Amino acid sequence: MASTVDFSGLWIPLVTPFRDQAVDHSALSGLVKHLAPKGVTGFVVCGSTGEAAALSEAEQLAVLDTVQHNANDLPVIMGISGYHLPKTLAWVETLSGKPLAGLLVSAPCYIRPSQAGLVHWFEAIAQASTVPLVLYDIPYRTGAVLQRDTLLHLAKHPNIAAIKDCGGDGAKTAALVADGRLQVLVGEDLQIFSAVAMGGAGAIAASAHVHTERFATVIELLASGNLAQARALWTGLPALIEALFAEPNPGPIKALLAHLGLLHNELRRPMTEARTDSLEQLVRLHDEFGPVSSS
Repeated sequence: MASTVDFSGLWIPLVTPFRDQAVDHSALSGLVKHLAPKGVTGFVVCGSTGEAAALSEAEQLAVLDTVQHNANDLPVIMGISGYHLPKTLAWVETLSGKPLAGLLVSAPCYIRPSQAGLVHWFEAIAQASTVPLVLYDIPYRTGAVLQRDTLLHLAKHPNIAAIKDCGGDGAKTAALVADGRLQVLVGEDLQIFSAVAMGGAGAIAASAHVHTERFATVIELLASGNLAQARALWTGLPALIEALFAEPNPGPIKALLAHLGLLHNELRRPMTEARTDSLEQLVRLHDEFGPVSSS
């Protein structure tokens, strides 16, 4: 049966706050409550921005529970990854008892399977999942390139509904938008304006932890064809986005959120905190924006 979930709009791929290297559930609760009323569609838990690779399965489940408890009924997508298919399918079964909107699933990392192997991977997970899949096309993390024909083939599956597009291939993005079977969610924040203006459904944007209403309004305006108004709000955001990704994510965004008093500036090694000069630039760029008009 085809998915009826609408993934359009702005999703926040949440950072995971730490304090003394333990998950800081108090800060996570506060962050979710802070972001929930700012025009977001929902949250992505345990993605790459959430340092999921550094979390145990028990920690991931606890993070998911905290987010869902504080999300004010907004939908939640859970990120999963791996390269051992039976183990991944067992994890999907564990997650089947959670009230999720979907699973964000990347290609198996490191092993670089063929396109046929990638099809088998995603279809097996889609078949096992009780919620729709959002494909995560991010070859610079996984080492696996999902070719256009592979994605169009996967779009036939009734339980594969959307894609987080970090593929870096504009022609592939355009083909997926034109095909229309997968909702295309931008995963490269600098490409939000162009991809949504082309017909993309929305974005999963780490940058939108800050100035969230501005990002959400840009996407809404683009979706409704108000290009000039969207462009006016977008102006200046690319410089902030570039600064937020000048060092490995989520170092800079955590530093800025810590400056804003929303969490402690901690990451789990080998991830490292942003440099002091990077934070100074981020604060300057962040403070250049005023509130988004409600009119």
